[in-house]
Amino acid sequence: MVAKTTEVGIAKREVEQVVGTLAAIGDLIREIGEVPSGHLYARLCGTMNLETYTRLIEILKAAQLVSESAHLLTWIGPAATPKGGSH
Repeated sequence: MVAKTTEVGIAKREVEQVVGTLAAIGDLIREIGEVPSGHLYARLCGTMNLETYTRLIEILKAAQLVSESAHLLTWIGPAATPKGGSH
């Protein structure tokens, strides 16, 4: 049973890392509005390989948060909520 608990703990950590990375990439694209995919990957290539980056971008596109045309990533999800609440 200990092995299963450990495996679940590792899987949970991995999922949390992926979700955190997706949120960070999504937030960055949302903040700047649009960015060439290659430029974004150049900023991230020290932290992940191209396959991982491509998969994360595909997840954001499938969630209809980001669109891609001619390698330009554009935020199409909801606008950022202003800090300090609504006006």
